[in-house]
Amino acid sequence: MPREIKIGNRLVGDGHPTFIIAEIGINHNGDLEIARAMIDAAVHAGVDAVKFQKRTPEVCTPPEQQKQMRETPWGYITYLDYRYKVEFGETEYKEIDRHCRQKGITWFASVWDEASVDFMEQFDTLAYKIPSASLTDHDLLRHVRKTGRPMILSTGMSTMEQIQAAVEAVGTENLVITHCTSTYPCEPEELNLRMIETLRREFPCPVGYSGHEVGLVPSVVAVTLGACIVERHLTLDRAMWGSDQAASVEPNGFERLVKYLRVTEQSLGDGIKRVYQSELATLKKLRRIA
Repeated sequence: MPREIKIGNRLVGDGHPTFIIAEIGINHNGDLEIARAMIDAAVHAGVDAVKFQKRTPEVCTPPEQQKQMRETPWGYITYLDYRYKVEFGETEYKEIDRHCRQKGITWFASVWDEASVDFMEQFDTLAYKIPSASLTDHDLLRHVRKTGRPMILSTGMSTMEQIQAAVEAVGTENLVITHCTSTYPCEPEELNLRMIETLRREFPCPVGYSGHEVGLVPSVVAVTLGACIVERHLTLDRAMWGSDQAASVEPNGFERLVKYLRVTEQSLGDGIKRVYQSELATLKKLRRIA
């Protein structure tokens, strides 16, 4: 069986162009105008999809953290209140859906709880991402599986045993597993990119990479190791307020990343040695012994 799935009208997997995702997440800081500008930047960069995050704050925020106070652009408020400030609702997502359709770009979301899955179903998005924090929530995984949509499973903060248990819960059909280290930003020595090869040996489904490093090189290397999806956080400015901004890529960097990934795809070839037509003139000029 080919190691591939279909996301919308795109085949994703071995032998197909890298599916490049600009993770907007909550870098919009609850501002719809910023979200629209980020979508526009992603379209300009040439990515294949943009991704948001959808959660029910009172479900996804651990009880012991809900009343913790923190400094935010909205003042000194509880962590739970902060989570609500950056959470888009139906009105905002309808505008995101409209704007993405107008711009001709695919969008979907990471879903953090079952109610968020039910909420997102109204938008008929092409896939769901399971964030690393939810990998061990097998009820959520099964709930997403019931939608019949492709599932992208992120593996940060997880052991191989936990990854295996998650895959056993949902099966490998219509599944992509993405290697990830959930540190923002992540130092090079903890990226462990060879885990992409490990996951490819362990599971028959496509394997991708969700990166939080500073810079672009590791994301390109991930493709050479077999990643069929590359996801990076997008920001308009890394100096903006927010926990993910420092591990994100600004618009100009995202343009370069897309170009680097496309050149890398073209450069990898098929591993079969051949003499190219373009080499023949040089061969005739320089080779002394046939």
